[in-house]
Amino acid sequence: MAALAPGNKAPAISLNTIDGQKMTLADALRNGPVLLAFFKVSCPTCQFTFPFLQRIFEAYGKGPISFWGVSQNDREDTVDFCHQFGITFPVLLDDKRFAVSNAYGLTHVPSLFLVRSDGTIDLVSVGFTKSDVEAVAEKASQTAKIPLISPFRPGEVVPATKHG
Repeated sequence: MAALAPGNKAPAISLNTIDGQKMTLADALRNGPVLLAFFKVSCPTCQFTFPFLQRIFEAYGKGPISFWGVSQNDREDTVDFCHQFGITFPVLLDDKRFAVSNAYGLTHVPSLFLVRSDGTIDLVSVGFTKSDVEAVAEKASQTAKIPLISPFRPGEVVPATKHG
């Protein structure tokens, strides 16, 4: 598990997106909760997880919940990852020293942190856990006040867990 658990205060974030825009967690939280999805482009579990996160973003990302990918890779590799997996939500670049990843206590990727508007961590997920992705969709649905839409398509074979 990640070092930071639900109920802890989320560490500050101030990073640039792949487009060079500076984003801060404090600013984003003024609009509502933020889902932070930490990843490495070479991680097979990240490659598996991010299309599901994209589906949740497409269903609820226009509302009061923000979705941020936090890449542990350089801009060029991250842009390629986003194109390959169809990621359209903002993706930030953690610097080479992984200051933000370290502040969140990451030991594995993908790691998800859902941060409430008050800055406390609501949900933490390390690796891929189907029920955690469903919980993210449910919380996004509740926040956006839109009916729940499953991130998983009928007939899709999705394991209960997949380690990062």
